[in-house]
Amino acid sequence: QVHLAESGGGLVQAGGSLRLSCAASGGTSGRYYMGWFRQAPGKERGFVGAVRWRGGNTYYADSVKGRFTISRDLAKNTMYLQMDSLKPEDTAVYYCAQSGDILATMERSYSIWGQGTQVTVSA
Repeated sequence: QVHLAESGGGLVQAGGSLRLSCAASGGTSGRYYMGWFRQAPGKERGFVGAVRWRGGNTYYADSVKGRFTISRDLAKNTMYLQMDSLKPEDTAVYYCAQSGDILATMERSYSIWGQGTQVTVSA
């Protein structure tokens, strides 16, 4: 019953910022983590970061630490990804996902996925 929908992607210059949203519908009782993943053309989908829904603990990939920030609005049932100091290497389709498992960085822990939103960073 949980449905996830990403938004906020677009084209931005290197050094710029974007804020992605992941709007969820449905209940949160089965939610342990909400996470962000990204996939560039020809590459495997990789972990970006995650937030433990209850408690707010966050994890980030080394490549985005200090530049990306994950937050959540419990009342809106929405997760955000604030992306600053964007680099061309950040260009990818960004997906949000929900995990009912305890392994925050493992893609196989996430069973519900959004459709993705395109982020393109120009040099």
